[in-house]
Amino acid sequence: MSNLLYTIAVILIILWAIGFFAYSAGSIIHILLVIAIVAILLRLIQGRRL
Repeated sequence: MSNLLYTIAVILIILWAIGFFAYSAGSIIHILLVIAIVAILLRLIQGRRL
């Protein structure tokens, strides 16, 4: 389950980077970035390695 969370976070960061440079998705991409950062922070708080 935690591996799935990490995979989703990486996908969201990649989508954010694509949207940031393409500037076509607007503020939705920034929301995805926040969700990805929260997912990574949850993994760190739980004590698991990245």
